[in-house]
Amino acid sequence: MVKHLTQHGNSTALVIDKAVLELLHITTKTPLELSTDGRNLIISPLRDATQERRFRSALEAVNRRHGKTLKELAE
Repeated sequence: MVKHLTQHGNSTALVIDKAVLELLHITTKTPLELSTDGRNLIISPLRDATQERRFRSALEAVNRRHGKTLKELAE
């Protein structure tokens, strides 16, 4: 998907399609974190610490239980 910046008063805005916002569960009230890796702009929804811990815990559990199988499937 190619997007262009739009003039918004004295600023520049990036319009994000509704489908992308819905996919990422982002609303106009969701705080966003902007970062860069030196070449790319990375925009991420800022999630609360409890939600992040639960996600990381679930991810670790899946990797412990199915990590070997997932690795074999990836090869």
